[in-house]
Amino acid sequence: MQNSAPSKVRLVTVTEEDAGQRLDNFLMRQLRRVPRALVYRIVRKGEVRVNKKRARVSDRLRVGDVVRIPPVQQAGPAPQQVFDDAARARFETLVLYEDGDLMALNKPSGMAVHGGSGLSWGLIELARAARPQARRLELVHRLDRDTSGIILLAKKASVLKALHAQVRAHRLKKVYQALVAGCWPHGRTPVDEPLLKNTLQSGERVVRVSPDGKPSRSLFIRLAACERVSRMEVRIMTGRTHQIRVHARHLGHPVLGDDKYGDAGANRQARACGLRRLALHAWRLGFEHPATRQWLELEAPVPQLFTEVFECLCQQKNATG
Repeated sequence: MQNSAPSKVRLVTVTEEDAGQRLDNFLMRQLRRVPRALVYRIVRKGEVRVNKKRARVSDRLRVGDVVRIPPVQQAGPAPQQVFDDAARARFETLVLYEDGDLMALNKPSGMAVHGGSGLSWGLIELARAARPQARRLELVHRLDRDTSGIILLAKKASVLKALHAQVRAHRLKKVYQALVAGCWPHGRTPVDEPLLKNTLQSGERVVRVSPDGKPSRSLFIRLAACERVSRMEVRIMTGRTHQIRVHARHLGHPVLGDDKYGDAGANRQARACGLRRLALHAWRLGFEHPATRQWLELEAPVPQLFTEVFECLCQQKNATG
């Protein structure tokens, strides 16, 4: 496929329709045939400017902001991603809630929320193919690739803006379930530890507790426990990258199946019980519907695997104790 010539520098003024969007999402709409990795690179190198200043991909845009978009090599029109009938049928099983303004999906573990970094497609591409009439379909928030559970998509720019305002105000109610290593000692454990995100030269993101980090608050609630494993409900008041995983490790009870922040020995025991994924699931999500102003609480059923692994680990200890 031939690439088109580099575009000229463009100065784009943010309108009411796009106000509140993250810079990366805004750029992906402006540069539809540019790989996401390249969009992140030009922002990181300072080639993208907002009001003549350097910016970050996570920055929120405001009405009247002027975004400088540099010349970039854009690919020719890409063929539309084609999904077979089986993929479309599977997508329909993921739908938890849908109306004319938004939809909520139960994302499987192992499925990325969007394409890029070697992936030709993700959940949002599949959703757009399944709902071609929703021309402004966008992710409201994200989940790690290995985390399963509920994720919200907006069908209109106005709905996306309203939901992003709730995200910034920490008004979305986010509740997870997780399996963590060891016996959690308390019924309820609030965690208020700032998190600092670093990006390695390889592009890998690593997060750690640091006084220089951003405020991060979680509440861990023990649902059941034995010596090897605890089943936890986790409520997050902030939505930092890898927040639950890093807070759990900081407290000495890492999430099982976590290859980045976890405990190798505990992960081996969990694999012996059939765990082949991160034991973290976005269970419940509450928010105010932007159109009806009603409070909605949606739920993605917790995988049966969590119960099976929990019981297996507890029985193993009982058998050997």
